[in-house]
Amino acid sequence: MAFSSGGDGGHDKVNATINIVPLVDVMLVLLIIFMVTAPLMAHKVKVDLPEANLDERPSEAPPAPPLTVAITSNGNLYLNDQPVTLDVLDSTLAVEAQKTPQPAVNVRGDATTPYRIVNEVVTLAQQKGMRKVGFVSAREKN
Repeated sequence: MAFSSGGDGGHDKVNATINIVPLVDVMLVLLIIFMVTAPLMAHKVKVDLPEANLDERPSEAPPAPPLTVAITSNGNLYLNDQPVTLDVLDSTLAVEAQKTPQPAVNVRGDATTPYRIVNEVVTLAQQKGMRKVGFVSAREKN
């Protein structure tokens, strides 16, 4: 800060100005340092990457449509909206587990369904070899 001396005949006026030239100099130096070092930080290890040729990719089989198992509050089972028994579900899951690609099993249990019944269905699907077993739930209303 610069202060004026009282040379105007007894009236003391304070000159309170800030010299920002050193601040600007420091900021410019920092800017130059970051501009020089930033490209050096991007790729430290040089690797020759292979080019991808998307035309030669093996064709992948489309995913199988999922199986939806709905369980009502009284324990009734529905496979893709068709009523089934536990034995029919057992045999259907055994057949579907052998397919390639294997379909996913989506379990939709009613909010009041006893957990024991849901657990039986999930355990049955796992025992038959189904690898993708998931739960379907409703979103909360805001």
